[in-house]
Amino acid sequence: MKKILCGAVAAVALVGAVSPAFAQTAQRHYAGLPFVGTATNPSNTRPVWFIPSAQEAADGAVAFGFGTRYTSYADAPSDSETATPQVDVVFNLSGSVNKDCSFYSGNNSNARNIDFGVIGVRTGNNENVNSAFEMVGPATANIESLTAGCNFNNEVEIAKNDVNGLVNSAAGGYDTNEFQANIPYTVNASWTGVAVNSVAGGSAQSLNVGSNDLSKTKQQGAWRSAMNIAITAPVVNKGLVAGTYSGTTTLTLRAL
Repeated sequence: MKKILCGAVAAVALVGAVSPAFAQTAQRHYAGLPFVGTATNPSNTRPVWFIPSAQEAADGAVAFGFGTRYTSYADAPSDSETATPQVDVVFNLSGSVNKDCSFYSGNNSNARNIDFGVIGVRTGNNENVNSAFEMVGPATANIESLTAGCNFNNEVEIAKNDVNGLVNSAAGGYDTNEFQANIPYTVNASWTGVAVNSVAGGSAQSLNVGSNDLSKTKQQGAWRSAMNIAITAPVVNKGLVAGTYSGTTTLTLRAL
C-alpha cells in the first residue's frame, strides 16, 4: 500500500510539472459507507436547508467511524498577466548621413592653374593681311578627376568670371575692326549620373557652357563617377593684341 501511494504522489507531481495549465485538483472519494457506498465528489448542495448535503453526510459518517475517505487538492497562483503565446516587438532604428559633395582637384592650388603657354598667332611676313596675327589653332585644356559627385540631390554649376572669356587687361590701343583683346572659350563637363529625384541606373551626363555663356547649371540626383572637363578656345576671326590673357572658370557641386 505504501508503494502504491508513493507512485500516486509521483504521478501528481509529474502532472503539475508538465501541465501547469490544467484545471486545479479538488477531489473527494468515499468508500464503505452503507448509505453512499463508493462515491466520488458527492454534491455539496443541500436540497433543503435543514437536510445535510451528500458530502456533509458522508463526512459525518466517516467522522463516526464508518467507511473511509480520500481527498486531494492542488492549487497554484494564476499567471500574473494574460499569457501571450507570441510577442512581436518592433525596434525603430534611425541614423543620419550628412550631405556631401566631393571633387578631387589635386594636392595643392598649383594643380588648378591651367596655363596654355604661348597662344600662337600667325607672325609670318608672308601671311595674307586678313590672317596676320590671328590664332594658329584652337587652345585646348583637358581636366580629369576620378573622384567627383554628391550623395544627395545636387546642382552642378560651371561659371566663368567674364562672359568675354580670357581677357587681356592691359591691351593698350588697337583697331577694333581688326583686333580683339579677348579669347572666348567653351567648357564641356561630362560624368555619369541621374536626373534630380530620379532613382535609376546612371547614364552619361554633360553640362556645356558656350562661348557666349557666362554660366550654366544642371540638377542631378546623387551620383559619383569620374568627371572630365574640356576647355576649348576656338580660333577667333580677328588678330590678337599681344599681352597676357587670363580668366577663371569655377566648377561648383552643391547639395540641394
